[in-house]
Amino acid sequence: MLFDSPVYLLFLLIVVTLYWKLNRNKQNVLLLAASYFFYGWWDWRFLLLMIFSTALDYKLAVVIADTPNARLRKLLFITSLVVNFGILGFFKYFNFFVDSFTSSLAILGITSLPKSVLAIILPPGISFYTFQEVAYIVDVYNKKQEPARSFIDYGLFISLFPHLIAGPIQRPSHLLPQVQNTRRFDPEHVFGGVMLILSGLFRKCFIADNCATLANAAFNGQLGHNVFSLIIGVYAFAWQIYGDFAGYSDMARGSAQLMGFHFMVNFRQPYFASNLQDFWHRWHISLSTWLRDYLYIPLGGNRKGNLRTYGNLMTTMLLGGLWHGANWTFVIWGGLQGVWLSVERLLFRDPSRIGGASQVYKGWIARVITLLVIGLSWVFFRAANLHDAVTMLAGISTVEWRPEYATSMGYLAAITSFGLLLDWRLEQHDEEYIFEKLHPAVPLGAALVLSLIVILFGAMENSAFIYFQF
Repeated sequence: MLFDSPVYLLFLLIVVTLYWKLNRNKQNVLLLAASYFFYGWWDWRFLLLMIFSTALDYKLAVVIADTPNARLRKLLFITSLVVNFGILGFFKYFNFFVDSFTSSLAILGITSLPKSVLAIILPPGISFYTFQEVAYIVDVYNKKQEPARSFIDYGLFISLFPHLIAGPIQRPSHLLPQVQNTRRFDPEHVFGGVMLILSGLFRKCFIADNCATLANAAFNGQLGHNVFSLIIGVYAFAWQIYGDFAGYSDMARGSAQLMGFHFMVNFRQPYFASNLQDFWHRWHISLSTWLRDYLYIPLGGNRKGNLRTYGNLMTTMLLGGLWHGANWTFVIWGGLQGVWLSVERLLFRDPSRIGGASQVYKGWIARVITLLVIGLSWVFFRAANLHDAVTMLAGISTVEWRPEYATSMGYLAAITSFGLLLDWRLEQHDEEYIFEKLHPAVPLGAALVLSLIVILFGAMENSAFIYFQF
C-alpha cells in the first residue's frame, strides 16, 4: 500500500472518516486495528513478530518502572535490548553473513551451497519500529518516561500506520502523550495535513520518480562510465533520494495531522547545509537525533577529549550506515560521514589550527564543498555493491562527451529547479509547506498547481519509496 497509490488514499479517507465519529478510546482501537491491517497488507507473515516485540516491551517497561530492585530492572532492560536488537540483527544481517560466508567458501572452491535456500526476507519497517521500542525502554529505564499502562496505547505508539514503515522515528515523550490524550478536530490542522500530503506527492511523483529514471540509467551503466555520467548519476540520485524520502515524510506527517497527531519534522532543506554537521541537523532528523541521544552521547559525545570525540563520531556514523542495510557500501558510506565530520571538527572549528582555512570554509564555498562530499558518498549508498561503486567513481578520470548528456542535464535542471525553488521558499520563511503563513487560498492555489504538474509530468511508473527497504 504505497502512499502515492489510490488504494492508500482510499484507506486513509475511510479511516479518517470513521475516526472522527468515535471517542478517544475507540479511536485508538480503530487506529491500532487499521495499523495492523496496513502492516499486514505489506506482509502479513511478520505481523505477529511486531506484535510479539510490542507486547514484550510493554510488559517489561511496566515491571522496570514498578520494581525497586535495581538488579532486576537492569536484567529486564538488557533482556529487552538483546531481544530487540537480536531480532533486528537476525533479519537484517543474516543474508549479509550468508553472502560473506558463501564468498569465502567460493575462494576455497566450494560453490555448491545454494544461497537462495538460506535467504531471509526482511520484515517491512523493522528498523524503524525497533528503534522506537529501544528509545521507549531506554527512557523508561532512565526514568525519563512513564510506562504506558494500556497495551492499546503503547501498541498504537509503535504501530501508528503513517510512520510504521519508514518513519519518522517517533520519540516516546513526543508521540505517546498524544496517543494517551484526547485529540480534537482542528480545521486548520487538517488543512495543513492535506497540504503536506500534496507537497509530499509532488516531491515523490514529480521530482524523485523523474530523477530516478536518470539515476538508474547512470548507475546501471547505460550512460557509460565517465565524468559526465558520474555527474548525472550523482546529481539525479541526490534529488531522487531526497524527493523520495522527504516526500514520504511529508505524507506521513500530513496523514497523521488529519487525525490530530503531530509528527516531528524529518527534513529541513538539507541541500542548503553549510557543513556536514548542519546537513545532519537537516537530513532524516528523527534518525540523526536518535543516534545522537541514544548512541553518541552515551558513548561520551564530545565530553572526553578530541580523540575520543572523533572515535565516537566514527562509531556513530558507521553504525548509522549499518542501520541502513547489511552491505559494505553502507559501511563505507557511514565511514565517509564520520571521517568528514571529524575533519570539520579538527580543521574548521578552530582557526588557529590551520591559519585562515576556517574563514574560507564558510558561505557558499562551504555549501559547495559539503554538497561534493555528500554527492560522492551517495555513490556508495546507491551502488548495489563495492565493485559498482568503484566503477562509477572511476569514471571521474575519463572525459567522453555524448549528445544525450546535454538532454539529460537539461532535463535534470528543469526537474530539480522546482525542488530548489520550493526549498528556498521554505528556508526563507521558515515554513513547513509552501506559503503556509499566507492566506489559505494562496497555499491551496499553489498545491493545485503542483498537483497539475504531477498529473501532467509525473513519472508514470509507480515505484516504492527507497527507505521501505530499510
